[in-house]
Amino acid sequence: MNVAVIGAAFVAMIGMMLVGVPIAVAMALVGIVGGIAAYGVPFMDSIAPVVWGVQNENLLTSIPLFVLLGELLLRSGIADRMYIALSAWLGRLPGGLLHTNIGSCALFAATSGSSVATAATVGTVALPSLRARGYPMRASLGTLAAGGTLGILIPPSVNMIVYGSLTNNSIGKLFIAGIVPGLLLTGCFMLWIWLSGVVRGETIREDAVPWPERLRTLRYLVPPLVVFGIVMGSLYFGIATTTESAALGVMAALFYVWRSGKLQWEVLRTCFVSTARTSGMILLIITAAFILNLTISLTGVADAMTKWVAGLGLTATGLLLALIVFYLVLGMFMDVLSMQVATIPVTYPIAVALGIDPIWFGIFIVLMCELGMITPPVGMNLFVVHGIRPDQGGIEDAIWGALPYAAIMIAFTVGLIAWPALATWLPGKM
Repeated sequence: MNVAVIGAAFVAMIGMMLVGVPIAVAMALVGIVGGIAAYGVPFMDSIAPVVWGVQNENLLTSIPLFVLLGELLLRSGIADRMYIALSAWLGRLPGGLLHTNIGSCALFAATSGSSVATAATVGTVALPSLRARGYPMRASLGTLAAGGTLGILIPPSVNMIVYGSLTNNSIGKLFIAGIVPGLLLTGCFMLWIWLSGVVRGETIREDAVPWPERLRTLRYLVPPLVVFGIVMGSLYFGIATTTESAALGVMAALFYVWRSGKLQWEVLRTCFVSTARTSGMILLIITAAFILNLTISLTGVADAMTKWVAGLGLTATGLLLALIVFYLVLGMFMDVLSMQVATIPVTYPIAVALGIDPIWFGIFIVLMCELGMITPPVGMNLFVVHGIRPDQGGIEDAIWGALPYAAIMIAFTVGLIAWPALATWLPGKM
């Protein structure tokens, strides 16, 4: 199978996604048609064991558990109290509540595996307060859209689970590998807020909060930190598997929901229904991705692409720089999950063949997916924060507000290429 046929199949799949065909349908269709074209109708007999194996994979039960964990903390009011606490501590920094936006997104990301949920939750809490205090709407929306992307880099992350399941890598190591880059990227965002305010002479600060009140607000940070500590600690020290750590996190979240007085049937019903919808969509896409992977492996597509890239004479660094451009363009037209399942089966074997660490490559892929969340015209976080803004402005405010953070992500990714130990050191200590 030559590169032209591979490219045509990939373009056909992307085209179906762009015109509105469901992701799972587009991927499964390309996989089935390609398999039948190569091996005839008997290829269909090999699909059933693949589907059965995916649906019986114990690792994938962690997806609904982590989604439920985020839903429980979202519905319990923890995000509201968390924002109050961080505003008391970060509001005096140059940039005021814009720092609180980033800090709240980072902390909520440590309990939620979803970028969209992070941006929507913190944005709903923050935007009314930001508008009342006269913060520029463009800067406010930009920090929320960019901060929300931390939801898929700072563990737990559903997208890391998807990467791990597609490539058969340790989810625990991927989670641990995301901690240092996630914290550093958070710091880069906050540094930009401070520098841009100083350069423009628009340094906004909140009034100082008395120390006794600051100390009292620290209790609001306990629930997300405890949940994060339970999930990551049990993984890092080998106490629990990924699924078991997710279950422990859910139990801790249920305790805090009970403490907040929100452990009611209506709240639980909302959480369970939302979890079922999200998890069902993700698992269908993963199943379709494995069908496509079957075709790719049987037809030798990955080997053909690896040989083609090797023939170009690219080094590992050259490939990664080319992939940055590739994912930057792709992220303008596809959502995160689509990008992952459509490209990982092809790019991962090439990266591994060039000696790139598979755990590091997972962090690279997640960063590229983050970038796609805030690049127009299909940046999901841009639509989310625009949809919850309290005024009637246009979406261009969210786009222009998020562009500096997209540039920061690209520069940060280049830095990660130069210093790969930023992502590999901590999982190496497990």
